[in-house]
Amino acid sequence: MTLVLVLVVPALAFPWGAAAVAHRLAAVLPPREACWTLTAAALLMAGGTIAVLIGLFHVPFLASLEQVPLRRVLEVWPAAVPVAVAAGSVMLVQVVLVLRRWFQHRSVLERAWRLAAQGTGDGDLLVVPGDEVDAFALPGHRGRVGRIVVTSGMLRALKPGEREVLLAHERAHLSGRHHVFSAVVDLSAAVRPALRSLRASLLFHLERWADEAAAAAVGNRKLAAAAIARAALVGSRNRDTSGGHPLLSVTSGPVPRRVEALLLPKPVGPRGGSRRAGVLGLAAIVAVSAPAALAPAYGLHEYVEYAAVAVRGD
Repeated sequence: MTLVLVLVVPALAFPWGAAAVAHRLAAVLPPREACWTLTAAALLMAGGTIAVLIGLFHVPFLASLEQVPLRRVLEVWPAAVPVAVAAGSVMLVQVVLVLRRWFQHRSVLERAWRLAAQGTGDGDLLVVPGDEVDAFALPGHRGRVGRIVVTSGMLRALKPGEREVLLAHERAHLSGRHHVFSAVVDLSAAVRPALRSLRASLLFHLERWADEAAAAAVGNRKLAAAAIARAALVGSRNRDTSGGHPLLSVTSGPVPRRVEALLLPKPVGPRGGSRRAGVLGLAAIVAVSAPAALAPAYGLHEYVEYAAVAVRGD
């Protein structure tokens, strides 16, 4: 029983501290590497939680495979069956929450594509008539290619150079498949509530990634900052994006921080460049998260093996 507690409790508690570490690590990385780090951390920690729950759920079944009578398992660990039932119940709840969140994403996409059907345009741009001021990157759905949706109200509110920034920003969301990063972290948070704090952090860094791409496209960081500030100032506040998932817009996230970042020099990775910083960040997350995920499952297996040897010895 002590061994189980030593293995399982830290593994279940680990994501609460690891989420804060991932958040701080992302803060010192360039936007692209920060997004990869946060997404990898969320996926690994959610996977670790599932691994622990599966291990707990399978203890009675592992015992039967090792030809250990359930009665003997209960003598050593009286809570084995209740814990297995509890783990199975938690996993069932997780499945329901993930499916619910997934269908919410699909519902938002369906509504957005119905809005896009009212638009006209050329290439990847759709302009929707109306006075509402809005713009967002619309991921592909049911065989349809992703598009940039902009209302005529938004186009009227921006100057020509600012419109170029807006379009470059939304194109960066589409080309970088930022909605996939967003969905992975959002669904991981449905599995593990400790990861919810990563969603806002990821949204900020995704927007920063697109901001930097837009600034590079127009070749003017001050123009990019002005365009984002103006778009956010006049932008619509009533569109339901489910917290940025799966629709991403130039008006999302903490705009003042984004504008401030664009008024500074282009970010680079510490000590050797952004690529090395991203690799080191991902390596750190993997090095800490993977053992935390695998150790409990391995320990539970060894626990049953030990019980099997003890039974044979009797």
